[in-house]
Amino acid sequence: MSLRQVKLPDVGEGVTEAEIVAWHVSVGDAVSEDQNLLDVMTDKATVEMPSPVDGSIKAIHGSVGDVIAVGSVLIEIQIDGETASVEVDNLEPEVASEPAKAEQQDAGYSAPKPSHPKVSQSVDAADSAARAYATRQEGMPPLAAPATRRRSHELGIPLQYVPGTGRAGRITPADLEAFIARSEGAPSLSSNAVKRTGVQEVPVIGLRRKIAERMQDAKSRIPHFSYIEEFDLTALEELRAELNQDRKDAQPKLTLLPFFMRAMALLQPEFPDINAHYDDVTNVLHRHDGVHIGIATQTPGGLMVPVVRHTEALSIWDCARELGRVTKAARDGSAKREELTGSTVTLTSLGALGGIAATPVINSPEVGIIGPNKLVERPVVRRGTVMVRTMMNLSTSFDHRIVDGYVAA
Repeated sequence: MSLRQVKLPDVGEGVTEAEIVAWHVSVGDAVSEDQNLLDVMTDKATVEMPSPVDGSIKAIHGSVGDVIAVGSVLIEIQIDGETASVEVDNLEPEVASEPAKAEQQDAGYSAPKPSHPKVSQSVDAADSAARAYATRQEGMPPLAAPATRRRSHELGIPLQYVPGTGRAGRITPADLEAFIARSEGAPSLSSNAVKRTGVQEVPVIGLRRKIAERMQDAKSRIPHFSYIEEFDLTALEELRAELNQDRKDAQPKLTLLPFFMRAMALLQPEFPDINAHYDDVTNVLHRHDGVHIGIATQTPGGLMVPVVRHTEALSIWDCARELGRVTKAARDGSAKREELTGSTVTLTSLGALGGIAATPVINSPEVGIIGPNKLVERPVVRRGTVMVRTMMNLSTSFDHRIVDGYVAA
C-alpha cells in the first residue's frame, strides 16, 4: 500500500493562503477519485478540493477556520494494493460561489443550542388562578389601572393570577403587593422575567470572516467622512409609477435603484475622482471611464457585492434587468468570479428598511459609496406653503484622502 499526501495548490493569482471552511471526510472514510474532500475559501471564492485517487483517509490536517498556506499538506490518503511509498499531490480545485456553500461552511461546527429553562414556581399557579377567579368571572380579563399593570409587567407577574378586591374584581395596588408578599422568594411566574445566563460561542469563519477582515481593513486604512442630503423624489416617484404601468411584459419592474445607477453614470464625467480606485501603496489614483457599479447584496452566506458593468452604456430598463440578474446570481450561488469583482463605486440600499440615515463603509479600493434611505411622505414647506412630499435622505461616505467635502456635496 502507499500513502498519498495532497497539498493546497496555488488556487489563484496572488493567493498565498486559504481558510478551511468545511470538511466532507473523516479519518477512516473510503473516498473515490474526484470526490469532494473539503472546501477552502480565498479572497476570491470558495474552492472545492476533489480527491486525486481512490483510497481511504489516513490523516487530515487543519480544522474548520484554520488559515493555511499554499503548499501545506491538507490530507493523507492510503491507497491499497500499491507498493509502500509516499507520494505528494496538489489538489486541483473546483471553484464554487460563496452562498452555495453557506450551509457547508456551517457543517464544520455545531453551535450549542439555546436552552430554555423551565420556570420553577414556589407559588402554585393553579391555586393562584383559582383564588383570582373567585373575585371575578372566569375568562374575564383582569382589570387594573395602568400603573398597576406597569408594575406587574416590570416584576414579571401575570395579572390573571392576582386576586382583585376592587369593584368587579379590579386589581388594586394593594392586591398586587399582597400577592408579591405571598410569593416572596419565589421566581417569577412569567418566563420573560427568567434570567438567561447562557453564552453561545459561534466561530466567525468563511465568508463572514472575510467580510469582517475587509470591513476592518477599510475602516483602519481609509479616513471616512459621511455626507447626508435630503431629496424631494415626488416627481421621480410619479415617473417611476407611470413607467411601470406602461412597461412591456419583457421589461423588468423599476425600483429606485436603476435611477440612482443612471444618475451616477451621468455624473461621472463631472466628478471623475469619485469613480476611481486609490492605491495607497503607490499613491496613485486610477480614474475609470467605465462606471462599474457594485450592488451591496445580502445573501444567505453574508454580504456580497455583485457588479453591473458599464452602466454608462445602459438604459434605465437595462440597469433594472442587470441589477436583478446579478443580485439573483449572488443570492442563489451562481455568480461567477468576474461578476463579484471590479466595481468602481458601490450602491448600497436597505430598501424599505432604509432608516433615516447611515454611514456606509467604503468598499476598498474604491473611494465612494452611495446609500439611499427610506422613502417617506412628510410635510415640507414650499414657497411658504406646507405640503406633503415624498422625501428621501441620501447617505454617502467618501475617502477624505481623495474626495473633499465640497466635491461630495
